[in-house]
Amino acid sequence: MKEILYLVIFLVAAGLIWLRLAPHDVDRWHVDPAEADEPERNGFRMIGREAPRFPGDPDTVLAALTEVALSEPRTRILEGGADEGLITFVSRTLWLGFPDYITFKAVAEGAETKLSVVSRARYPGSDWGVNRNRLDRWFAELEVRLGL
Repeated sequence: MKEILYLVIFLVAAGLIWLRLAPHDVDRWHVDPAEADEPERNGFRMIGREAPRFPGDPDTVLAALTEVALSEPRTRILEGGADEGLITFVSRTLWLGFPDYITFKAVAEGAETKLSVVSRARYPGSDWGVNRNRLDRWFAELEVRLGL
């Protein structure tokens, strides 16, 4: 009986370690938000007319957005940057380390920059609104940093 308990504990621990150390598939997650696969089931997408617009050129807006994103705990750049006009962040949950992937594409529209975005949980299931709430928080902070 003890052996079974030890096996269960080992399997749970191995699963938790896998959540933290599983490699990221950059080709899957670092894509144009309009081309991302089904974020509606476990994330949130804003493209086209619903994509937010901010004053300034794409480099300035993405640089400010990067500062906002990296100021959050457990968030880092996965791929891309302002020079590419496309940047993907990975942000992990506090306790179990579930990764969410947040990709922004910046496009100049006159004196403004349109930010298309997709934020997706890696593992299927409901994200309980975490991705939407994170974007709302980041956009509010971005407005402050851009002096709006």
